[in-house]
Order: sequence, then structure tokens, then C-alpha cells
Amino acid sequence: MKLYDELVARGLIAQVTNEDEIREMIDNGKATFYIGFDPTADSLHVGHFMALCLMKRLQMAGNKPIALIGGGTAMIGDPSGRTDMRSMMTRETIQHNCDCFKKQMERFIEFGEGKAQMVNNADWLLDLNYVDVLREVGACFSVNNMLRAECYKQRMEKGLSFLEFNYMIMQSYDFYYLYQNYGCNMQFGGNDQWSNMLGGTELIRRKLQKDAHAMTITLLLNSEGKKMGKTASGAVWLDPNKTTPFEFYQYWRNVEDADVLKCIRMLTFLPLEEIDKMDSWKDAQLNTAKEILAYELTKLVHGQEEADKAQAAAKALFAGGGDDANMPTTQITADKLTDGKIGILNLMVACGLAGSNGEARRLVQQGGVFVNDEKVPDHTFAVTEAMLKEGVKLRKGKKVFHKATL
Repeated sequence: MKLYDELVARGLIAQVTNEDEIREMIDNGKATFYIGFDPTADSLHVGHFMALCLMKRLQMAGNKPIALIGGGTAMIGDPSGRTDMRSMMTRETIQHNCDCFKKQMERFIEFGEGKAQMVNNADWLLDLNYVDVLREVGACFSVNNMLRAECYKQRMEKGLSFLEFNYMIMQSYDFYYLYQNYGCNMQFGGNDQWSNMLGGTELIRRKLQKDAHAMTITLLLNSEGKKMGKTASGAVWLDPNKTTPFEFYQYWRNVEDADVLKCIRMLTFLPLEEIDKMDSWKDAQLNTAKEILAYELTKLVHGQEEADKAQAAAKALFAGGGDDANMPTTQITADKLTDGKIGILNLMVACGLAGSNGEARRLVQQGGVFVNDEKVPDHTFAVTEAMLKEGVKLRKGKKVFHKATL
């Protein structure tokens, strides 16, 4: 099976323009393509994971990736899928985040001469003259068409700033610039970026009287894509200092039954023939599929040694064993204690198992919090200093484990 057909079979492609040409370019390693990443944090998260895996697949087939870091567009903020405006970041924060992104991307794609490139759109966007942009680029865009785009429509009722309204123009200009200066002939992005991507293709056509190509991949879980990377206690990061390999493993181990094979197809590099055999798996076999998914992705992000540790720790915990060596751990400082104790609500918040005391209280009331495998009776329960010195195993629900120490 050739690469384009494999991407289709894995459920990665949602829409394309110029499909026959795109198929020929991808299958024969002729695509120089870009995917954009806006540096809104100092780590990539699992919401970026599909794009990184796609870049790896395409590079393995001889195509050349361009990782576009949005140091310029991040100063505007992408309105897609948001109900409010992003917080403004300083140039120093944006640059720091860009540097962090590159280190993480190097685990997936190979940078160097004739290989993948990393570019920052701040290098061209921040030097543009405003009036020149209006005359040379703005004249190519219909306001009526822009307002019909999904990325803007959903914001019209609550308010869309003029700053954010320019995001489509800036992203379109990125493709135009990369096409002229880097030989970039293809762009990839999530479903919510389709209008912006078509804008770039149209800008090239109008300015240069040439055709370029656009292709969009589905985000994982399709309409649930924007939720990807989020848990009750925060984001699932690729940085092991933010999300430990064990927590990362557990995130994938706990995906819904209906989604596990979809995730395996989209994100792992297992052969399709092997995955197809799993289609008939049910009940307990789906737990095996989840373990395969969690192990393969943890190995891809954190390496085989960490994947082995995470898998062993998870199996020990779920088998009722006492091996908690690789369990995520929070050290509680003495100043958090009152009269030699810390309340369960404060402890859960300190360990990141709840976002607030109110959320922690609800979990306790629902019977979903355990300390050393014993159900917490009520919200007044406290953990003592002596218990913390021994190490306290916390469990939220059936699947989320954490250890607290002093």
C-alpha cells in the first residue's frame, strides 16, 4: 500500500484539494510541506501529537517537513475553537516556548541539511509594513468569505477582535512566503484550519498565478479534537517534567473503548494488517488494545526504557501490588501541614488530582477518592505527617494513581 492510501486507511485525511496531484507528490517523496505550531505554552501536548506523527510518516517516505513555529501569529492569537481572546504573551515568553518546542520535535523528526527545517514566522511577519500588507495581501481577501469561515462564525456572537480577525491573513501569508522562499508546495492542518489553509492557497494563486496544494488531516477523535490533551486536572504534556511518563501512559490506557482502535490506527506505527486483526476484539481484549496503544505512544515520546517502567508500574498497581516506584509523586512541604496534618481536599489539589477544593469535595462525596486503598469517608479526612513520611498512595476513581510524600 502506498503512503497516501495508508493515510486514508488510518483515518488521517479529512479533506484535500488537488487530490491526484497530492497523492502523486506524497507517494513519490516530492512534497515539501509545512505544519504550524503556535507556541502558546513551553511544551507541546498530545493535541499536537497527530501532527508530529504525520510529519514523521511523511519524512520516512522521503518528503521534506517544515515545522513552522508561530512566533509571529502567536502575538495575534488563533480564534479557532475559542470563546474568548487569548492572553497576550511577551516576545521573550514566545521565544522561550519556541526553543522548548524544537527540543521536543527532535524526538519525532530529523532536522538538518536536506532534511526537516524549523522556521519561525516572526522572522517575516514582524517586519511587514502595515500599509503594504493591506495593499498587497488584504486586497486578495473577501471580508464576506472570511465571516463565513467556521473559525470566525462561532465567535461573532461573543465578540471577535480586529486583532484576531487578521489571523487568517497572517496564516495565509505564511504559506505564500514559504512557497516563494522554501519551495513549500503543501500545507497540513486540522479541520478547524481549513479556511485559513484555503486562504493561503488562494493567495498564491492570485499573487503568482500558480496553483499550490492544501490538505487537512482530522484531529484525533474528530469533533472531540479540541478536548484532546485535557484531563480533569489539566493538560497532558509531552514534557516529562509536566506529565510524567507514567501519567502519559495512563492517559492513553484510559481512552474510551470506542476510540482505542481509532487511536492505534492514527497514532502508532504498527502495520495496518496487525491493527485490522484487532477489529473484532471485544471486552477484555480491548484492555489489551489499550495497553498496546499506551505502550507504543509512551515509547515514541519518552523512549522504550520509560515505556517499560510505566507499563510495569501500571500492571503492578492494577493487580493490587505495592510497586509504586514509577508512580507520579508530589512532595508535600512542611508548611502545608496544620497541627501535623493536611486535609484530603488540600492534598488532592496539591497533587493535581483536583483543580479546586470544591472539585475535590465533590469527588470525595461521590466515593471516588481512596487513601492507601481505603475509601475516604468524608471531606474532613486528613493525612498525618507520619503517613506522608511513609508515602501515601492516593487513587481517584479506578484508574488515576498518585503518591504523596513529605
